[in-house]
Amino acid sequence: MKIGVLGSGIVAQTLAAGFVKHGYETMVGTRDRSKLAEWNRANPKARLGSFSETAAFGDVVVLAVKGLASAEALRAAGDNVSGKVVIDATNPIADAPPENGLLKLASSLDGSLMERLQREFPRVRFVKAFSSVGYFHFVDPQFGGVKPTMFICGNDGAAKTIVTEILDRFGWEAADMGTVEAARAIEPLCVLWCIPGLLRNEWNHAFKLLKK
Repeated sequence: MKIGVLGSGIVAQTLAAGFVKHGYETMVGTRDRSKLAEWNRANPKARLGSFSETAAFGDVVVLAVKGLASAEALRAAGDNVSGKVVIDATNPIADAPPENGLLKLASSLDGSLMERLQREFPRVRFVKAFSSVGYFHFVDPQFGGVKPTMFICGNDGAAKTIVTEILDRFGWEAADMGTVEAARAIEPLCVLWCIPGLLRNEWNHAFKLLKK
């Protein structure tokens, strides 16, 4: 399976390195290749390309840009994302400082960023994932032998199966929360996850869904 990662920030770099580590052919899409020069030297098996080239390359595409720039990135990818599984790792973080440890979201519980993307790009098979934990836990998370939970959602069952397999390889237990509307609940989890870090500089945690 070929993976195309859209973005050049730390989230994109970490996920792309994880895909390389786990044996996936990987290309990273960026508007400025100089931002990835050092990363590419450390990950020489990965290719670099434009957003359009990277979307065309990937059997699965990972959207790993700033949330408020996500639609623009997909527009730059063009028709190359049409019909493909797109892992949406974004959150609608507002350009505003946190208050008492709470980040501000540019969305509400009546509508998520992922829903807006699904409406604009109806042929894309979006699956929300990697949005409720810090980037340093994305790949092979270590929590005393306990597999943490990654909450996912999306309208396409086959797409969620593919993403679940990727998450399992990365060391996560996927919990399917249903259709795209569930992103209204999943996206704010990033706010909850960040509170201990922003208040007390505690970042070594993840969510776990317990079942009986």
